[in-house]
Amino acid sequence: MEYLPAWMFLALTIVLMAGFPVTFTLMGTALVFGLIGFGWSFFSLLPLRIWGVMTNITLIAVPLFVFMGVMLERSGLAEDLLDTMGLLFGRLRGGLAISVVVVGALLGASTGIVGATVVTMGLLAVPTMLRRGYQKELATGTVSASGTLGQIIPPSIVLVLIGDIVGVPVGDLFMGAVLPGMVLVGLFVLYILLIAILKPEYAPAIPRAELAAISPKQMTLRVMKALVPPLALMLFVLGSIFAGIASPTEAAAVGAVGATALTITNRKFNLTILRQVMQTTVRLTCMVFIILCGAAAFGLVFRGLGGDGLVREFLGGLAAKYSHNVVLAIVMGLIFCIGFFLDFIEITFIHVPVLAPIMIDFGYDPLWFCVLIAVNLQTSFLTPPFGFSLFYLKAVTPPEITTGHIYRGIIPFVLFQLIGLLIIVFFPKLATWLPHVIFGS
Repeated sequence: MEYLPAWMFLALTIVLMAGFPVTFTLMGTALVFGLIGFGWSFFSLLPLRIWGVMTNITLIAVPLFVFMGVMLERSGLAEDLLDTMGLLFGRLRGGLAISVVVVGALLGASTGIVGATVVTMGLLAVPTMLRRGYQKELATGTVSASGTLGQIIPPSIVLVLIGDIVGVPVGDLFMGAVLPGMVLVGLFVLYILLIAILKPEYAPAIPRAELAAISPKQMTLRVMKALVPPLALMLFVLGSIFAGIASPTEAAAVGAVGATALTITNRKFNLTILRQVMQTTVRLTCMVFIILCGAAAFGLVFRGLGGDGLVREFLGGLAAKYSHNVVLAIVMGLIFCIGFFLDFIEITFIHVPVLAPIMIDFGYDPLWFCVLIAVNLQTSFLTPPFGFSLFYLKAVTPPEITTGHIYRGIIPFVLFQLIGLLIIVFFPKLATWLPHVIFGS
């Protein structure tokens, strides 16, 4: 019985690897081991735990941010941004790829939904980059990696979920993720510039004659028209949180209204679009919450059986033998490796509730550790065989793009993400400085 939590976790892993749905696996494992450990009294505890999840006010931000992202994806904003940024950076070698990174960051800050961003940029940017002579691996890798920036650049659903689980204020977490997000953007741009210098044929510039057809005045107007809407939405959503005017949940409602207003302004709004956006929002929200309920049941049993104590004892033994930093490296490496097989929602609900309290007990700053987890989880979208960003991109790319091109293309970006993770490890103030200055926390 002492090692029952370990058997429970092993059973969960085996069933997940066998391909069973995550929710049913979590709930089924919890029911079986709950009956073994607690008997029939377990069924009087479970409804209270699930009711606590469903009445959590903070989590109302999830469907609102999803609505905002899906509505913006239908607004035509991404097309305008990609066209304009491509012309703005087109004079540089690798300029189109840099524009994709910039647009990925802006869309991430506006939508926070990886699938919508990757599909939109895959449809628009990849054919253009191939037509301009870009290497296939560079084109697909840039789009795949840039589309995941919405997982770290606020407002991000990942940050909302992690903040709620660990108990860190979501506003602090949003502000703490700003600089790490900019670090990743800078690293991606640096890689593209290095490729453009070392292998100029991989990332050619747009011919000057083509760019000369657009006057400086026209370019300025296009840039203003493309940049002002997403920047204004970011200002309203994040500014209302940082200024203390609105809570993250209220700011999410502001974002949903703002996204609808932008869609109306772009003349893309109609009842059909609204119905599709609402249906997608309900489907994605139900997916998140049903997994959350399964994870809540699993967590109830795992902790009740003393699983967190077992993990704490194991990690404490490592810390006594080596150091807390070695344990941190092991935990980060574990989350990275799990990301090859599970997506960010499953890792967030299954592993973070167990590991985060232990690491905080070791003396690590909760805000900094949450940002580290968010950056680490971002790589789960890019690591095969189950990197969702790769699946999204393969579904919309031209026939000449193979899975091999996509897999080879993301390798450098995953490495640069890991470099970004190390930078945040060695410079914790990147995550803690802004919240301290703005909120005094």
